[in-house]
Amino acid sequence: MQKLSLIVILLAFIISSCKKEEEDKAVTMLNVSYGSNAQQKMDVYLPAERSTTNTKVMILIHGGAWNSGDKSDFNAYVDSLKRREPTYAIFNINYRLANAPDIFPAQEQDVKAAVEFIYNKRSEYLISDKFVLVGASAGAHLALLQGYKYSTPVKPRAIIDFFGPADLVELYNNPPTQLVPLLLNAVTGATPTTNSSLYTASSPINFVTAQSPPTIILHGGADIIVPPAQSVLLNVKLSVSGVTREYVVYPTEGHGWFGSNLTDSFNKIQAFLAANVN
Repeated sequence: MQKLSLIVILLAFIISSCKKEEEDKAVTMLNVSYGSNAQQKMDVYLPAERSTTNTKVMILIHGGAWNSGDKSDFNAYVDSLKRREPTYAIFNINYRLANAPDIFPAQEQDVKAAVEFIYNKRSEYLISDKFVLVGASAGAHLALLQGYKYSTPVKPRAIIDFFGPADLVELYNNPPTQLVPLLLNAVTGATPTTNSSLYTASSPINFVTAQSPPTIILHGGADIIVPPAQSVLLNVKLSVSGVTREYVVYPTEGHGWFGSNLTDSFNKIQAFLAANVN
């Protein structure tokens, strides 16, 4: 009997030691499935010495007009964020692209499913419930929609919005180019006239309340794809609602930027997270 007890204690010690060793290691897992569709995959970057109490979560959502793009588009951002925020767990997700039959709101549903998947993996991944959503262009639209529309299973602590559409009706009716209404029609299968409820339900600005997560908006003043007016409207709505926000404009930049302005963006994001995600 004593021998059996000793074996049990020894096994428990070995298991505990293995788990502690795993906690102390950084882990990378590529193309983790969060759904049955081949596009429903994510890359997972878990930091060393993580815990369910302290390890914050950052979810990246790529752009590409909802119907193109890939999580690999954010690989350079992943590297920068890992250096700047080494204690964060980073999840870089793909979603079904908006091509028939997977037109909108399939992309919204996928982001919601990915968030739920990550949330339910907290104990396994050793991460907390302190989530941050990051998106660029169409991905920023999806991040805003998720963050403002859904508070379960988790309400994000912050949203980082790189030049995302906020009001699809306004974007359709006052486009920077006539290609934009054609795109919106293609990815939704409708216009604001033929399906006003879809456009209303798909516009993040309609879900802003006083309880919405702190949001940092970054936009190029020369953007001819998503007009800066979209971010102006969102900034005003956030301000009127009393939501913590920061609005950063780079007057000469278009739809995305590099170099010193991108460095400045990451500096501002880092400060915003430090102030608002605790």
